[in-house]
Amino acid sequence: MTVSEVFQNTTKKEVFAQSIQYWNSGKTKEWLDLGIDLVMGKREGYYFWDMDGKKLMDVHLNGGTYSLGHRNPEVISALVEATEHVDIGNHHFPSPLKALLAKTVVEASPAGMKHVIYGSSGGEVADLSIKCARSATGKKRIICVNNCYHGHTGLAVAAGAPRYCQLFHAERPDEFIKVPFNDIRAMEAAFAANDDIAAVLLETIPATYGFVMPLDGYLPAVKKLCEKYGALYIADEVQTGLLRSGKMWCIETYGVTPDIIVSSKGFSGGIYPISCVVLNEKASYWMTKDGSAHMATFGGSELGCACALKVFEILAREETKQNVAFVSSYLRKGLEEIKQENAGAFVGIRQNGLIMGLEFAGADGAVTVMQHLYENGVWAIYSQLDPSVLQFKPGVLATKAYCDELLEKLRKGISEARDEILAKA
Repeated sequence: MTVSEVFQNTTKKEVFAQSIQYWNSGKTKEWLDLGIDLVMGKREGYYFWDMDGKKLMDVHLNGGTYSLGHRNPEVISALVEATEHVDIGNHHFPSPLKALLAKTVVEASPAGMKHVIYGSSGGEVADLSIKCARSATGKKRIICVNNCYHGHTGLAVAAGAPRYCQLFHAERPDEFIKVPFNDIRAMEAAFAANDDIAAVLLETIPATYGFVMPLDGYLPAVKKLCEKYGALYIADEVQTGLLRSGKMWCIETYGVTPDIIVSSKGFSGGIYPISCVVLNEKASYWMTKDGSAHMATFGGSELGCACALKVFEILAREETKQNVAFVSSYLRKGLEEIKQENAGAFVGIRQNGLIMGLEFAGADGAVTVMQHLYENGVWAIYSQLDPSVLQFKPGVLATKAYCDELLEKLRKGISEARDEILAKA
């Protein structure tokens, strides 16, 4: 059957039944228990439609994967044109597309970045960043933070919150030292107590923890500790990079130049799997010893490179940068008004550009808001490691008309959730 035939000949009830039986029963039931009976059908721009026709505004964007909108026509065209010439390519050899994309990414990154190595997912390149740091320093331990998230692969999951590694017995407590975010004293104590620290691995703004904003001076202080103790600084920019802060990499807004940047999700506009690490000279030292020590068959797929090149072209446009600034400011003003109207229930706004976390009263206030927003045609998701915070991720190409529609629906959904939140808080 063709894709259109699958959608036309399958009911939502059948999708749920088959998913419970053959796919992921736990996740499917979890959403249904929350009243989210969602199966995505048509998708376009910053909207998508449930299979039964319900239209939703997307401000989750699958963690920023669809920052340029679902099925961005320019990226789709780049992929279609690429299929006339290439396939995924061969991971052993260079190619014009891989080389050009690497050059483009380095030139869009902070001074001192030298090389790009590709993967196909965020977890894969988080793993690679750790391997690079260990090779460069000759040390093994990694400092990361409580309630962080870097993916589900071997090293990445061990660096993350217990929720994601304990079930699989994937903890590596001798290798990964966890400290609280924004606690520079705890981090310095970890450095002082261990002489084998290869790197600090940090989400610039921890997404799954509810976009907790770094305190003034925190990230520069982390960088200084890395320099003092001979460790590398790895900036996980999977959810915060690619202009979402107004800069190509969010870490730039804090005046910090890392040794390694990790990127995925929106790297190809959600059209073809591709991810990367951006490395300075020290972090990429291993390539001078054995350039084949790390390989990924689908890493740097030439089809993915074609999509990513178009993404970087769009992000480099002055009108895109101006739009990010406008949307960030315009939505903040509207959100502040809605917050005042719902005092006591809507209690805070965490923001750096289009990276936003909306704070609600009670332990799971954002879950309640998510449910009411869903009923009103807005899809945003609560933070798994702090269900009081709603992840709010408008797109970089959003229009004023879209923002006005979004604010209207937010106002209605949050006001409907207010009494329920206050009753439980």
